[in-house]
Amino acid sequence: MTAFFDRLRERIERVDSVVSVGLDADPDRIPDFLADRDLPRWAFNRRIIDATHEHAACYKPNAAFYEDADGWRALRETVAYAHGTDVPVLLDAKRADIGNTSRQYAALLDDVDAITVTPYMGRDSLDPFLSRADAGVFVLCRTSNPGGADLQDLELASGEPLYRRVAALADLWNEHGNVGLVVGATAPEELETLRAEVPDIPFLVPGVGAQGGDAEAAVEYGLADGVGLVNSSRGIIFAGEQRSPNARSGAGNAGEDAAAGDEAAYFGAAGEAAKRLKKRLNRYR
Repeated sequence: MTAFFDRLRERIERVDSVVSVGLDADPDRIPDFLADRDLPRWAFNRRIIDATHEHAACYKPNAAFYEDADGWRALRETVAYAHGTDVPVLLDAKRADIGNTSRQYAALLDDVDAITVTPYMGRDSLDPFLSRADAGVFVLCRTSNPGGADLQDLELASGEPLYRRVAALADLWNEHGNVGLVVGATAPEELETLRAEVPDIPFLVPGVGAQGGDAEAAVEYGLADGVGLVNSSRGIIFAGEQRSPNARSGAGNAGEDAAAGDEAAYFGAAGEAAKRLKKRLNRYR
């Protein structure tokens, strides 16, 4: 099987895009016109994929939105459908543990192409993931949330902050060429520093959409030899909430034609948002 980053490079070149579309199908934000469908999250994701796949280098569902019986069914259907459009799937699961638990978590890679992991428990907790040479393993390094500094900025005896040690370790762990780093777009100077220290590791850069991260820095420092991902979730998949304000309440709908119009407007907005982000990022590639 082709290694994940080779496949990702081919996809990036084919669609001229480094956009990762985050499929965070929050049940509380699924439009009302999908609420009565079988597996509403799957119905929602399918239409998002239909609207965005020509602009997507990757899809990134967050496992938190699928951790129930119907959710896992919806996620499996989503992954299969994304693969049918030739788009790889990165599961944002932030997994890691030890022993049998970690091996069980790593079994998720039987179904998806890449996964995010947390390095706090060290190398042995990540071995079941790292040993999957065909899969991508994105190690949490520097996150965009304010509380990330509580641990990630802690200064070690060497004088370096913890997040930079994580990057250095990830570089050592990259024996199969399948390791990436998760580095948020809201601190461009840290992106620049990490890129200089680990020049060959692709980054997954969240925070460019709703969090307002630096798009230019995300591209300039996030890509390693042209390979990397810049993610937007809510900014793409829920763009239709502005275009179709009746999507949640159903107010103002006058029969099936109006409902169909709402649906077309809603998912059309997602496609346009993905296209805009692709064009915006490509200005810096």
